[in-house]
Amino acid sequence: MLRTTIFACLGVLAVSAAQAQLLPSDAPPSVKGWRALTVAEGISHPWSMAWLPDGRMLVTSRAGALYLVDGKKVVQVPLEGMPAVFVENQAGLFDVSVHPSDSANPRIYLTLATGNADANRTTLVQGIFDGKRVHSIQTLFRVQPDKSGGEHFGARLLWLPDHTLLMSVGDGGNPPRKVGDRLAREQAQNLATDHGSILHLTETGKPAPGNPLAARAGALPEIWTYGHRNIQGLARDAAGRVWATEHGPRGGDELNLIEGGKNYGWPLQSYGRDYRTNEPVGQPVVPGMTGPMVAWVPSPAPSGLAYYTGTQFPRWRGSLFSGGLASKDIRRVALDKDGKVTGQERLDIGERVRDVRQGPDGQLYLLTDEDNGKLMRLVAE
Repeated sequence: MLRTTIFACLGVLAVSAAQAQLLPSDAPPSVKGWRALTVAEGISHPWSMAWLPDGRMLVTSRAGALYLVDGKKVVQVPLEGMPAVFVENQAGLFDVSVHPSDSANPRIYLTLATGNADANRTTLVQGIFDGKRVHSIQTLFRVQPDKSGGEHFGARLLWLPDHTLLMSVGDGGNPPRKVGDRLAREQAQNLATDHGSILHLTETGKPAPGNPLAARAGALPEIWTYGHRNIQGLARDAAGRVWATEHGPRGGDELNLIEGGKNYGWPLQSYGRDYRTNEPVGQPVVPGMTGPMVAWVPSPAPSGLAYYTGTQFPRWRGSLFSGGLASKDIRRVALDKDGKVTGQERLDIGERVRDVRQGPDGQLYLLTDEDNGKLMRLVAE
């Protein structure tokens, strides 16, 4: 029986007739009946995975390399024409995604940090995989303006049914980090920059037609939503809803239901505290801003996000699965048919979980963020 232990996320504090404040959720109880099998290993700090049309898998390493996984065999894939990857702290090679309409010679999309410690940005590139290498790599989009340091790149990708692409962009870094004349995190409320937003792009990296903020004076036309700190997970559910997991500062990690045109509040609205001062950052509820569906305190440091439709775990169908870096677990977030959160459980992995995906075989896979990272598959026991 599902243990609905997210009492805090289901309870509210009265704030106004239109808005209510969540009570933050602590770690939910552990669940049994599964185990994690190692499929392959040996990749340094793997970041993301994607399946090719032939069933093989591509895996990125934050250190800047791409690998092909075929069974237990792991082979590095040459990246011909790839821009230099900026690797420092959180910076490196990030997400990998395969164009959903391609079969032979599929187009491969990668996000990465480019530049140097003083001037860098999240970059989207595209190349063609010929079975052995990715070639003809071209830069499709560069986040503007440049920032400094190696924090908060976002960089998750998600395809929509019309073959347009969502890309998350972090706010640029923690105080005292600045972008331009203001603290980096304040750029999340500045529609003249890409920082702290989800972008909506065409398959060629242009602003998608009809973006909800494009007509607003001074707003960049590629912005789909804003007021984000550092989104590390993006997924679509069976009803087509878009979900995101987002790092808060000290506490206040979030699961958000993403809808175009909305302001998700950071740094004016937050359940977290400043790393330096331990003072609250903003307020939990701000009129006119969209609040989270779950607020986790303490922080699990959420990473990749998957929506499960498989058959191996029937009770888990229709749930979101969020990897945890600090918590070294996977959070299962149960949803009802209307997208309301009804409960949580925790799968204890014991290692930092960087990504969680459902494969084309309907099974759940994860990557561990270690020097000798593992690709693992969840199986029933």
